[in-house]
Amino acid sequence: MRNLLLLSNSTNYGEAYLGWAMAEIELFAQSYSIKEALFVPYAGVSFSFDDYENKVIAPFKKIGVAVSSIHRCEDPIKAVKNAQCIIVGGGNTFHLVHHLHQYKLMSAIRNRALEGMPYIGWSAGSNIASPTLCTTNDMPIIQPESFDCLNLLPFQINPHYLDQNEVIDNMIKHGGETREDRITEFLHANPNITVVGLREACALRVDANELTLRGGKSLRVFKFNQEPKEFKNSDDIQFLLK
Repeated sequence: MRNLLLLSNSTNYGEAYLGWAMAEIELFAQSYSIKEALFVPYAGVSFSFDDYENKVIAPFKKIGVAVSSIHRCEDPIKAVKNAQCIIVGGGNTFHLVHHLHQYKLMSAIRNRALEGMPYIGWSAGSNIASPTLCTTNDMPIIQPESFDCLNLLPFQINPHYLDQNEVIDNMIKHGGETREDRITEFLHANPNITVVGLREACALRVDANELTLRGGKSLRVFKFNQEPKEFKNSDDIQFLLK
């Protein structure tokens, strides 16, 4: 039993924070009558956890959800056990995973999520719903105890999936590896794992055992030694949960 909303990103260019995402979040919150949520700010690095909490409180207040941050809790594990919903924000995935392992919260959150507690994540917060953090786009700025994550899905998510390198004036301005190249490298090292490239302004939603794609763009599914395949939000993607 999993009830998950996994957003690729928080903010599109030129929009307010969580601008595009709040419509999906509000629908999800209404589905599960969410009135309070415990926020996990540990992916934040260049700003304080207090600031991150305040940044998230405002948009959630508009949809009737009161948010408080786990970094203020004397007993974080107890807070997770009592939470009606957990929200995990984006930032640096290594920093997030380091703190979750340090405070013994990875298994605590996983257990609650498997019981059906609603879980909302974006960017790094979506990546950690995967078995590991290994398809993050982030620099390893800190070494976590383990790369293991919540393992709420049998596949890896690559948030912010980009189709190609930047093109300016009809010329590619970056000669390094594309996102597809990086994912192909991962699959050579992990041939039994599927990777889902989740584009900006898209989300995966899991209601019990039903998986759907939300947003106006397709997702890209990568398997070892197979051509990537595209799936629209009208397509059946249940096979990803098997």
